[in-house]
Amino acid sequence: MTIVQIIIVTLAYLAALVAAVYFTRPTLRRVMGALAGGAAAGVFGMGAIVIGNVFEVWRVPISWTPVFLTLFYLGLSISVSPIYLVTWRIARRFGWRGLAVFIGVVTIIGPPRDYMYAAMFPEWMVFAPGILPVIADALAYLGIVVLGHGVMCLIAGPSLQDAFGRQRREQSSLI
Repeated sequence: MTIVQIIIVTLAYLAALVAAVYFTRPTLRRVMGALAGGAAAGVFGMGAIVIGNVFEVWRVPISWTPVFLTLFYLGLSISVSPIYLVTWRIARRFGWRGLAVFIGVVTIIGPPRDYMYAAMFPEWMVFAPGILPVIADALAYLGIVVLGHGVMCLIAGPSLQDAFGRQRREQSSLI
């Protein structure tokens, strides 16, 4: 993956983050919590990539230059931040059961998504054969969602105690 590719993908995920902020109507504190969750999940994700490379369950070529690592981490952090605004809304509406279902769905659909990207862009990622890479990738998704949501809740508080950031304007009555 080149630096230009990382910047393009990061900008696309930044647009997704802006859309998530618009549609979920979070408070500023909730947005900051989602970004903090993204930062924590970015560290976790970088660690998962390195560990996966070491144990040869996948190969993600990483250039160990400060610019590459900074941009890669920033891109990873931004790419997962919208997820936490969605988990906030799900937890607010459906409670812990809805959140558990969402986490299960993400854990199941994450590996096929990554395999699709690996097939489209083999220079970005290559999986080893067998079931172990699928399980490792699913566990990485599980950790990313649970850790990021947890950090967001530590920063912004529980979902049920949060008000929406943008309220509908009250219509004045003409009496």
